[in-house]
Amino acid sequence: MQPELTHHAPDARFTPHTQLTFARRAEPWELPELMDAPCAYPEFRSFLRDLSEVNRVTRSYRLTLAFLDRIVADRIASRPLRILDVGSGGGDTLRAIARWAADRNIPVELTGIDLNPHSTRAAQEFSSKDPLFANINFITADIFTYAPNPEPDVVLSALFTHHLNTPEIVRFLVWSEWHARLGWFINDLHRSRRAAFWFRFLPILFGWHEFIQYDGPVSLRRAFVPEDWLHMLGRAHIGEATIKSHPMNRLTVARIR
Repeated sequence: MQPELTHHAPDARFTPHTQLTFARRAEPWELPELMDAPCAYPEFRSFLRDLSEVNRVTRSYRLTLAFLDRIVADRIASRPLRILDVGSGGGDTLRAIARWAADRNIPVELTGIDLNPHSTRAAQEFSSKDPLFANINFITADIFTYAPNPEPDVVLSALFTHHLNTPEIVRFLVWSEWHARLGWFINDLHRSRRAAFWFRFLPILFGWHEFIQYDGPVSLRRAFVPEDWLHMLGRAHIGEATIKSHPMNRLTVARIR
């Protein structure tokens, strides 16, 4: 595990590169993913269901839930905690949060936003089978034109930022900093040649959707190392954030006010 880095807004500048290697992040336009291409709803729904299994196997939810534990540790609740999940996909992160909140008797208001209407439809369908998830609100919208009212306490994203180009990520950091009252948390991938190689075999082993078999290694090429986040935080003029590497090739960026 790499050491935890704390960012204090250096005068960082992003220097673009031209050669496509693991030494730098591949932009989405350089390496498209199958999931971002148009497809029928049943196929996308099947992909999202298997993607939730990927998240379960890689234990990705625990990082987000640990951040929420830190958020609520010193909070005196006078109303439900408002949480916005950006790029919510099939809604599995919000369902994990709903379970977390129920176990701790914490009232929450959960909203998921995604640009793809197939994601909204699937999230609503997957969440309709359990009353615990009945109050999760899933909407289709562009985060950069979305004006939350009331403002969320916490803005979360999981496996979302590697779908954005670098200037869009900087814009998303600014958006999160502006709108999140208590803090924000980004849960994404750590760029790794070794992980991209070995991930090719997991979808075959588990029988996951072909999108995952192709997109997984591509996502790891479009992912990040801590220095990438230092540059982007500097461009966003974020005063302080914590960058941390985790097992299973996860990299998180956290900001608590």
